[in-house]
Amino acid sequence: MNLLQRIRVWRGLKRLEQRVRKEPAPNTFVDLGQAHISLGMHDKAERIAEDGLALFPSAIELRHLLECARRGGRRKRADELQTKLRRGPSPKLYEELAALHVEINDRVGLQQTCHEWSLRFPGDPGSWHALAQAHLVDFYRDLSACEGADAVRCLDRALCLQPDDRRSLRLFGALLYRIGAVRLAEARVQRLVRLDPADAEAAALLRHLGGLEDMGDDVAQLLDDVQRAGALRHPAPSVAARAPEPSLAGVREGLTAVAGIDGVAKAAFIRGSKALVKGDIRDGRDAFLRVARVVAKAGQRFSRRLDLGTANKTVVEGPFGVVCVCVYGDSLAAAQCKEGADVDRVLLELQEIVAGVLVGVAR
Repeated sequence: MNLLQRIRVWRGLKRLEQRVRKEPAPNTFVDLGQAHISLGMHDKAERIAEDGLALFPSAIELRHLLECARRGGRRKRADELQTKLRRGPSPKLYEELAALHVEINDRVGLQQTCHEWSLRFPGDPGSWHALAQAHLVDFYRDLSACEGADAVRCLDRALCLQPDDRRSLRLFGALLYRIGAVRLAEARVQRLVRLDPADAEAAALLRHLGGLEDMGDDVAQLLDDVQRAGALRHPAPSVAARAPEPSLAGVREGLTAVAGIDGVAKAAFIRGSKALVKGDIRDGRDAFLRVARVVAKAGQRFSRRLDLGTANKTVVEGPFGVVCVCVYGDSLAAAQCKEGADVDRVLLELQEIVAGVLVGVAR
């Protein structure tokens, strides 16, 4: 933006601020926030978005404004940190910059920062810990065996440099027990407890591990099993301690309604590793169930990478007909339809199923 354009934007700010006061609406807040972003005032734009959401909490455009302002502010801070690193590098600055790369999903920038970090401070495990955190974000989101293996490799490198690195021990223990390597996880958590007997979180985790089933020590195989199943072996302690899930009687009724629509061959509700099904589905290895999981994860991953929001509804057409998928939270409902079926009606019924479960959990 040249000087003349900046002057015009500054002149328009007062007019936009008056509009927000006189005619508060999502679009007026967005216009004011975008003006501040164009001037590089991302912190001010973030406050404007938060003020707008306080009045209009369901406004999607304000949520997009808030996300854009935060992302721009982090990029601005990343530029400042890179300037400081050129003047005087330190592990603390590299750690903050790596965390920002993770937050804005800049994997290339993270790789470059961690590579430079490890070269300048070869005995510091922080660069490998930061890379492990980034891989774990993707692993827990997509349950990709490749991302899990990369996280294991980075955590191994960090602990080779500093065996008593408590942050890496904690991350490693959590990853291992959640994929089923409970005994391997116990060894890491026991070391945490020895390093700090007052660590209540580590002690509680060690007690939690005592009641879990061990699936073996072959980490690569366990990661592959998690990817195939589309679910982790063991939940986090906070999830395991939650109240029992609400009754799924409404889900069964909803699936019956979906299966009754002309042209619907199969219908399913999936949550974690469990599924309720209607139609010609023989067992949990049915190809339709696998396709439903893959389509849901692929749609969510694609929408995140293109910054398109959340893929709650997805439709895939092919020689097999049409597969409709509806996802909210950790609940998924899907149906396989023949050509000519009322897809809009099927999607509406699937939406009612997952929304009903979501409401039940919120209560």
